[in-house]
Amino acid sequence: MNILLNPHNHLFELARSGKRLPHIVLVIGLGYVFMLLAQLIGGIPATLLILALSIAEASQPTLGDPDVLRGLLLPDTALEQFILLVLAFGPIFLILWGWLTLFEKRPLWTIGLERIKAAQKYLRGLLIGLLMFSASVGLLAIFGYVDFEAGDPQQQGLSALGGVLLVFLGWMVQGAAEEAMTRGWILPVIGARYKPLLGIVISAIIFATYHSLNPNLNPIAILNLFLSGLFFALFALYEGGLWGVFAIHTAWNWAQGNLFGFEVSGLTSTSGTLFNLREVGPDAITGGTFGPEGGLAVTAV
Repeated sequence: MNILLNPHNHLFELARSGKRLPHIVLVIGLGYVFMLLAQLIGGIPATLLILALSIAEASQPTLGDPDVLRGLLLPDTALEQFILLVLAFGPIFLILWGWLTLFEKRPLWTIGLERIKAAQKYLRGLLIGLLMFSASVGLLAIFGYVDFEAGDPQQQGLSALGGVLLVFLGWMVQGAAEEAMTRGWILPVIGARYKPLLGIVISAIIFATYHSLNPNLNPIAILNLFLSGLFFALFALYEGGLWGVFAIHTAWNWAQGNLFGFEVSGLTSTSGTLFNLREVGPDAITGGTFGPEGGLAVTAV
């Protein structure tokens, strides 16, 4: 822990390489503004694309019916989910690049994107993320709290492999974008200007509150999101960069929604799954409709 909380950790030194370190109040405020701005920049065109694809696939859609229109706006194929993940989160990198260039006067790679052993760190992160979520499922299975669920044969197993792999690319963008904002910018800037522990805690709190509007949120889910934020922060400090947490975040979300078929932070994956499982035990342990992230099995992991 002394190494991880060292004020001269590599991530903090990268943050100090610019000409300015913004005040903590500005960082917290912009952390939410930047995320909202990215959702607007990419979310609007993503929604229009999804609507166009849904209309093209539907037979005589009744656009005047609010329920029908709402259904058309929601992604229900692997391609539509891929579009939403990439366009709604990808702009985060553009926003961070603009801020760092214009205000802090440092390049984007200083958020922890150095190329040294990047592939090795990413692959290790993928393995860690898969093992962590598989351990959560294993705990549920030990107590008999998961079961196989019948579903559309075209949306599960090998029939869904193409869509499952496509959405993995979308999770790569989504996971990396959230990590770039919280562990690549918020954590190092606050930790470099103030105290490392403050940067860790604030970045974890902001990460948890990013999901506060997700459906079916519960107190255990909030706790787990905060704990995940702490883990990601410590792992990023351990590696001195972001490639590992990029991959862990990606593998976790993909495994949750597209490997095992659970909800991802309260959101149902509509892009197919390799193993279609469902929770059958107490919501406090399984997470219920929020998915395993809302249960004590994930807390333990």
